Amino acid sequence: MAIRQIVVEGDEILTKVCRPVEKFDQRLADLLDDMWETLRDADGVGLAAPQIGILRRAVIIDIGEGPIELINPEFLEQSGEQNLQEGCLSCPGDWGITSRPAYVKVRAQNREGEFFELEATELLAVACCHEIDHLNGILFKEHLVKDSNPQERELF
Repeated sequence: MAIRQIVVEGDEILTKVCRPVEKFDQRLADLLDDMWETLRDADGVGLAAPQIGILRRAVIIDIGEGPIELINPEFLEQSGEQNLQEGCLSCPGDWGITSRPAYVKVRAQNREGEFFELEATELLAVACCHEIDHLNGILFKEHLVKDSNPQERELF
């Protein structure tokens, strides 16, 4: 495993749409393992492959309830609305209140290529939306409803 450099805002890779993962092999497993090590080192909640320069549809999330890997994720359902404070490892020092769905249902594959569904609310729903947005070249700032004061930072 290796800690990868996190790409920061301004790098054009963060504006690109990622290609689907087609091979579920050791190379993918190594990528996911490197992503986990990078996320732990950065003390983050989630990480998408383009944030380390890889244009593939893979994200990892851990909000403190255990690791989640979403390969080729797609939303099946979204409902409600919630406003939470959000930040991003690719936008160091930037925070804001975003508007996101209160509930999401995601279909994805695991590292072996098996399909599964994940239902999420609250912070996990926000993390899913945030990381899947990265796969479509979207940063959290596009969902801002107001900027946060640095003293108000609590979640990310």
